[in-house]
Amino acid sequence: MKEKTISNSYLSFLCAQLAMLIDAGITLNDGVHILYEDETSRDGKAVIKKLIAELELGNQFSAALRKCSVFPVYMVQMVEIGERTGRLEETLKALADYYDRQNRLSVAVKKSVLYPAVMLVLMIAVVLVLIIQVLPIFNDVFGRLGTQMSPVATALMNFGSWLTGASAVIAAIVFVILLFIVAALIFPKLRSSISGAFLNKWGSKGVFGKIASSRYVYAMALSMASGLDTLDSIDVAAAASGGSKAIDDMHKKCNGLIKDGASLHEALSKSGILSNQEGKMLSIGTRSGKADLAMSEIARKSDIDVREHIDSIISKIEPSLVIASSVIVGVILLSVMLPLMGIMTALG
Repeated sequence: MKEKTISNSYLSFLCAQLAMLIDAGITLNDGVHILYEDETSRDGKAVIKKLIAELELGNQFSAALRKCSVFPVYMVQMVEIGERTGRLEETLKALADYYDRQNRLSVAVKKSVLYPAVMLVLMIAVVLVLIIQVLPIFNDVFGRLGTQMSPVATALMNFGSWLTGASAVIAAIVFVILLFIVAALIFPKLRSSISGAFLNKWGSKGVFGKIASSRYVYAMALSMASGLDTLDSIDVAAAASGGSKAIDDMHKKCNGLIKDGASLHEALSKSGILSNQEGKMLSIGTRSGKADLAMSEIARKSDIDVREHIDSIISKIEPSLVIASSVIVGVILLSVMLPLMGIMTALG
């Protein structure tokens, strides 16, 4: 596990195990040693070994996590809060749930991107085979019959010939793109720069904006449940969900509204973090003294909303690609077959 590459699923598993050990009355130091003995991966052992070394120096668990330099800032902050409030076990359980949610969201987003991408590649491959391999054969057939293909088919065949001639350049461009992707996967700093640029461009829009909002709300619920005051909870939530200029601007606006005397639900609604309906729910929760429970319910519904939004996108993309590929292939074949059928009819 190289620096800054710990997966959400591993973090969830680690936090859940530590919470179970604490619940069983085992100290953190002994619990981490047990985790080290049971760890099977080399990278996992390296991380836990470093954690053990920091704990043996007398550091608190949160300080040990911070000095390892591989754990997310949000996790370190929440563990520190759990230590201060005496609710470390509850905090670790909540973190396990939080990172499990983040992992499921990541998987859902990847699936929503991967399947349409595969369909698009297959569609392009079918069209290229038709215009590069099939149309020239039909062109020879039409030539032997003393006629020509339709203008549409001829234009597509010429485009296919141009692609064949430029295949070396296209292959070089594809190679450079693949090389860039591999480099981004290998080097964390490059991946972080790309991620930052992407978040600044699209991080607050569409499904990515909903995901950021869901992370913000859930982090806020966890912070409030840990006993943090409003401003500190907002700061912790911003650290967990920020990364794009738009989200950071929302956070600054929310902070400013609260400092100006606005209530929590008003600040979150006016800054665009919560919808009006969610703001009303938080308002009721605040009046009844259960703001943390209201925020947890908002987080749960936000998570469901994100999943439904992703499913909605996939349900629209799949038939769109199928229809587009069917229309393109149909146009290509009809542009060839109809004239050929006319010739065969005249000959018959």
